[in-house]
Amino acid sequence: MIELKERKEMDPAYMWDLSTLFSNDEEWEKACGELKPLTDALEGYAGKLNNAKDIKAFLNASTDAARKMENVFTYASLRNCEDTRDSKGQEMYAKSYGIYVDMMTRTAFAEPEILSNDEEALKTIIASDELKEYRFYLENKIRMKKHTLSAQEERVIASFAEAINASGNVAETLMDADMKFSDVKDENGEDVKLSSSNFILLQSGNDRTLRKNSFESYYQSYADLNNTFAASYSGCVKAATAEASLRHFPSSIAMSLANDNIPLSVYENLIETIHKHIGLLHRYVALRKKILQVDELHYYDLYAPLAKDIHQKYTYEEAQKLVLDAVKPLGKNYVKIVQSAFDNHWIDVYPNAGKRGGAFSSGTYDSNPYILTNFTGTLDSVSTIAHEMGHSLHTWHTNHTQPAQYASYTMFVAEVASTVNENLLIEQLLSKETDPLIRLALLNQYMEGFKGTVFRQTKFAEFEKEAYAMCERGEALNGEALNALYEKLVRFYYGENLDFDDKVKYEWSRIPHFYMPFYVFVYATGYCSAVAISEGILEGREGALQNYLEFLSMGGSEYPVDELIHAGVNLNTPAPIETALKKFEKVLEEAEQIVNRL
Repeated sequence: MIELKERKEMDPAYMWDLSTLFSNDEEWEKACGELKPLTDALEGYAGKLNNAKDIKAFLNASTDAARKMENVFTYASLRNCEDTRDSKGQEMYAKSYGIYVDMMTRTAFAEPEILSNDEEALKTIIASDELKEYRFYLENKIRMKKHTLSAQEERVIASFAEAINASGNVAETLMDADMKFSDVKDENGEDVKLSSSNFILLQSGNDRTLRKNSFESYYQSYADLNNTFAASYSGCVKAATAEASLRHFPSSIAMSLANDNIPLSVYENLIETIHKHIGLLHRYVALRKKILQVDELHYYDLYAPLAKDIHQKYTYEEAQKLVLDAVKPLGKNYVKIVQSAFDNHWIDVYPNAGKRGGAFSSGTYDSNPYILTNFTGTLDSVSTIAHEMGHSLHTWHTNHTQPAQYASYTMFVAEVASTVNENLLIEQLLSKETDPLIRLALLNQYMEGFKGTVFRQTKFAEFEKEAYAMCERGEALNGEALNALYEKLVRFYYGENLDFDDKVKYEWSRIPHFYMPFYVFVYATGYCSAVAISEGILEGREGALQNYLEFLSMGGSEYPVDELIHAGVNLNTPAPIETALKKFEKVLEEAEQIVNRL
């Protein structure tokens, strides 16, 4: 069995350097103490937000305080992710979250107070030159005026933020720190340690016995806590449903989409278009069954490599070179920034005991971006670095272009840059490869991106849509109901060529993004957008690269659907989804042809 090292045993050369946030924990503590006076000063604007001068002064002070708060919260969050078992990191995270809630609670008066001004007077105030730099922000607030409550009501909701998010925090702590998995046997009868960090790696291996045993053990642990996870998720759904009702939205999904001015048709187009072409996924499942030469294809076979004899492993240094080569079509300056990320410790590379699983990109307006990965040397691990680097370069571009109030891009566009990088990586590898078995492995990686990000995330989006609808109809969201819903969707999406494994019905409970209501669908729309963008760049279409780089620099300065239109993608229609599925079909056809020739 391979035991994960403790954090203190890890090589600092492969760990992130958080000094662009704070040089040490003591400096962080000092910054925590400076936030209360800033909040006190902001609270002093109550009753004064009825003219351009005071509104601007408040927004300037609020933006400055938010930057400092973001630094404090992000540092604590990253420290906690290093080892989720460590009490110091847990305490730092809890303290920063408490400070954040206090700031949000005590400044909750501002938005309803600004919007309480006479509408004509407010339009005159916003049109003044003094508020030019906040005009889009304020116009967006006016758009949401009918959903904004009184100052006291907003304060009450803000004060409950920590309690409302408790469900997600409980689920995350269970998954990352407290859940235990039994050791499993491989095909030689040897014990293999199972963890959240290595589960997908084991599911992606050639050892079918190990895949089956790790699948059974992993989901048995979730089955044992099924009622707990159901209660946790139900709490999240009920909280969002209650807030939507309080804010006079017809549904939770309407509230979620309204924040970014996204038409409901975008969400519905995605699900309807995927349903229309679900036969492509069924065809892919049939190809898997044929290649793996199994009488029954199970869920634990969905990540198995299609080219059995290819054992591609990469060092982290090789992964860096592959990513740098892949992003060359994005220009010399883009490549230079990626090189800086590798050289200046933006990345926490390897898994250690207690480290948060998965991968993400973080950072603040004042720091460089940060990337957490759990690198294992697989092609998927390399692709993950390319993916998270896309997020980080998106952040870098917007932070170096936009003022702080427009630096944060929305979740709706968050997955575009990451997936562009993934696609460029696979296209670059395919352009140099002629060996049919290796090409099949690369095509499999490409198809896995589609399967996991377009089809799977749409399945998740449909699960959320139905779960919230059940809650809004007054139906119980217990383990039995959620399991049944998930089972129905798995059977529909993967079709008859997949033999259903009963434990897969618990998979919904291990998806942390379900605690961010109606977020998962942006992975699918983002992926489809990225396919169109990367194809345009690689084909050298006029303006494609420049429009994309401008898109990366737009931050939150426009509505996200409009930002994508600037990049050449219009999600108001099903066209981008159709285009992406045509690309998937093209890749699938080549894989089928290779298999037929072998």
